[in-house]
Amino acid sequence: MKIKSPHQFLSILFCVFLLSACATSGPVSDPENDPWEHYNRSIHKFNTGFDKALLKPVTSSYRKIAPKPIRKGLGNFLNNLAYPNTILNLLLQGQFRKALISTERFIFNSTVGIFGIFDVASNAEIPLHDEDLGQTLAVWGWDNSRYFVLPLFGPSTVRDGVARLGNKYFDPVTYLATEENIWSPWVLDKLHVRIRLMNQEEMINSSYDPYTFIRDAWLQNREFKIYNGDTPALDYEAFLEN
Repeated sequence: MKIKSPHQFLSILFCVFLLSACATSGPVSDPENDPWEHYNRSIHKFNTGFDKALLKPVTSSYRKIAPKPIRKGLGNFLNNLAYPNTILNLLLQGQFRKALISTERFIFNSTVGIFGIFDVASNAEIPLHDEDLGQTLAVWGWDNSRYFVLPLFGPSTVRDGVARLGNKYFDPVTYLATEENIWSPWVLDKLHVRIRLMNQEEMINSSYDPYTFIRDAWLQNREFKIYNGDTPALDYEAFLEN
């Protein structure tokens, strides 16, 4: 079979790792949230190796070559380009007031901010929201989902993995890559994501178990986003009964 695009290669790689999960087993540290821990650890190890061999060196080179003002402008542009995804998901979640404010933010940055290169909306104290299809599915009822590490993409859940398939229709950056084979915005976006993670490397590497540190931190952050910072209180009575 001839592979025609990076997207097709990633899809094949994803299927190979997914099938390998059926052949792995072993003790798990969090049976409720991470019953596939053995598989997830193997993918985490692969992702870490890929990062050390390619992604981190490329990101470090980009960071050295591109001056900080250029990186900031490109990062703002990419964030603004993908912001309609947030607006659409706010509408799907029934958060119409926030969707209106986000639309105002998008228009303001796209015009006064010159296609989003300058984040003038933040200076004007227009709130920034962050919503995606995975959060929308959680709001619609798929609130509990198993932790699932994706090849190359890293921490996720089954729900958020499924949501990624729909993102190519929701996110302009992903759509350009997967449908129009315009990969430069997508690659730049991933480089900027990796730059933001560099500030957390020392904390992760110094932890007793980087895998569980990343898993627990990611799940907590995801829950925080889904509930917009108002996470439900722990049911202590149910906890004591178990």
